[in-house]
Amino acid sequence: MTWKRVYSIALLIALAGLSGLAGAVLGGLAVYQAVKIEALRNAPIAAPAEAPLPALAQPSGSLLEVDTSEVETRVVETVRLVSPSVVTVAGSLPGQGFGFDQFGTRLASGSGVFISSDGHILTNNHVIESMQEASVVFYDGEVHEAEVIGVDPFTDLAVIKVAAAPPAFAVLGDSNQLNPGETVIAIGSPLGDFKNTVTVGVISATGRSVDTGQGYQVEDLIQTDAAINQGNSGGPLINLKGEVIGINTLVIRGNGISAAAEGLGFAIPANTARNVVEQILQKGYVARPYLGLRWQPITPEIAAIYNLPSPWGAYVTSVVPGSPAENGGIQDGDIITKIGDTAIDADHSYINLLFKSQPGEQLTIEILRDGQIIPVQVVLGESVQP
Repeated sequence: MTWKRVYSIALLIALAGLSGLAGAVLGGLAVYQAVKIEALRNAPIAAPAEAPLPALAQPSGSLLEVDTSEVETRVVETVRLVSPSVVTVAGSLPGQGFGFDQFGTRLASGSGVFISSDGHILTNNHVIESMQEASVVFYDGEVHEAEVIGVDPFTDLAVIKVAAAPPAFAVLGDSNQLNPGETVIAIGSPLGDFKNTVTVGVISATGRSVDTGQGYQVEDLIQTDAAINQGNSGGPLINLKGEVIGINTLVIRGNGISAAAEGLGFAIPANTARNVVEQILQKGYVARPYLGLRWQPITPEIAAIYNLPSPWGAYVTSVVPGSPAENGGIQDGDIITKIGDTAIDADHSYINLLFKSQPGEQLTIEILRDGQIIPVQVVLGESVQP
């Protein structure tokens, strides 16, 4: 027998032994698994070991618990409180306005809100500025003639008055305390037909500025997404305390270039309105600083067309004789580039900078004349128009 044959026989015996061992082991494992499964079936369920939950799965403690029914109830109560103080302002305006009366005269309309028990109503200047006669429609439908007490075109505010006792009047709140996201309510008469319409939204932002297209910006406006339409002008924007925190004044739908926008309404802050009302009731007008000149705004486009030496400023076309401007040495053809410490630019118009000062105040104005920057000193007068 050769060594190869001996090796082969030994290998077969070894493999046979391993096979038997493997079979025994596998058989034992099968029996063990069967016993284990049966034991698990009969064993009581043990509680899993405790493990900390992920941080994001735990309540943070800073989330607001909001009872929506409470908010809705508050809105309803606020509307019930303030609505009787809101009026529709209407008047004849030939060639413009909304609708016709029985004589074929077009009617203009807006909104307003009683702010005193003696019949003073706060509204927008643009609502009443061209009306031949103004009337006020009360919450209950009564109609009363209104008298214009005073206006301020710069802030687009006006105070009118009726002789009849108002059914209610609203309180002006503190608009400096507003926060984006705060719930607000607008009440007014959109299109002049849907009297005392209520819309609800939030404060979208504060401190907004909107260009009027008349050489100045309306500043520090409240932006809201509460629906505002034509006829809502002059109506109140109210917080959930029932305070008037703004007077609705305009809505922007788009600029003709970009896509149409929704929910871009703006209101004049209550603190601005309070200052205007106090001056109108005390003086009959709002005092504004007076310089005494006619001017044209300069922008980079205008400067490029006319080859002007400054991209921003106010070009003086004429100076009123005896005015603060003449007394200070300002001449026709000068370019005003700076008022006080602030230069005229895209964000700071001539009128807005001038109106930050007060009548009687001495002011330094920089002018550009023949390529030279010349500072002049003026003592501002007083004017009732911007």
